[in-house]
Amino acid sequence: MKQLFLLAASTLILASCSNEEHNQPPEPPASTEGQAFETEQSNSENYIGSIEMNAPGIIAEDAKIENLGGSFGWSEGPVWIAEDERLLFTDVPGNIIWSYKDGEGLTKFLEPSGFAGEKPNWMGSPGANGLIRYGENEILLPSHGERGLYAMDLDTKDKRLIVDKYECKKFNSPNDAVVHKSGAIFFTDPPYGLAEGNDSEAKEISFNGVYAYTPGGDVTLIDDKLTRPNGIILSPNGSTLYVANSDPEDTIWKTYPVADDGTVGDGAVLLDATEDIAAGVRGNADGMAVDIEGRLYATGPGGVLMISPEGERLGLIQTGKPVANVTFGGPDGNVLYMTSADILARVPTLVKGHGL
Repeated sequence: MKQLFLLAASTLILASCSNEEHNQPPEPPASTEGQAFETEQSNSENYIGSIEMNAPGIIAEDAKIENLGGSFGWSEGPVWIAEDERLLFTDVPGNIIWSYKDGEGLTKFLEPSGFAGEKPNWMGSPGANGLIRYGENEILLPSHGERGLYAMDLDTKDKRLIVDKYECKKFNSPNDAVVHKSGAIFFTDPPYGLAEGNDSEAKEISFNGVYAYTPGGDVTLIDDKLTRPNGIILSPNGSTLYVANSDPEDTIWKTYPVADDGTVGDGAVLLDATEDIAAGVRGNADGMAVDIEGRLYATGPGGVLMISPEGERLGLIQTGKPVANVTFGGPDGNVLYMTSADILARVPTLVKGHGL
């Protein structure tokens, strides 16, 4: 999930068969300039993992990864709700949206988050996946179980369908989304919500795609060649789209140029980490976030990879478990929240997240 893009809600005109319906970050300490460092966390149950850095000004040497708790089926899709200083995130197999707030801890926010009713045989995960802000008081919910992209009012928790078909065929299981300044919604559609994946008889689209949904109601295919398109995010100026491919045999991140009107060009590989997985490193390419300087925080083999816009590895945050998704939050926008397997974790950074 996801970087926050606070946009005025656009009126969505439905396609014929698609649906019914400021604070500055603190200065990095001069002592880290040009130095590589590695931290090991204490044995306290509240602190976990380790941090490896080979670039200054991103994470302090004494930073610790805090375990905020949980016992989730698979935690995903974190989004920061700034006006309430609250984090929302999903448990996809559990079909729940959870809330975390300092002083309040973990509480259920919405159940079910996705498909309601008895789970059919073809369905894998019934719940919502990646969450992002949308408009003034909504979040977007790519729903595995409902196989569509929905918007939900944060106050009433009422949901409305945005899109669930491409060329009159039902999506596989929309996974992650991001909103461009043009109003276009870019999203990924892997087969993870289907019990048998690509072999599911319920799969109506032969490929696993990356799409754009425009304010005019059109659905445009961006890429149909990624085997497992997953995490998706934009650069701070909106000119570059990043997409993660979570295939153990082709673990890559791609970049696509984006015009001001939301038109997307051909993609190119930014980073290939397939060899990491082949070497036995746990985790795969999934959700992402970006900071105000354009660095990418990409979940992948080993934890959260910090990557420059040019594809250079700048460091690695390791919780000791696979990390599915990340987002920036906190009162000053400089806390990286991580949904890590069955728990929620966070680490302070020296840089602010974009959009906060």
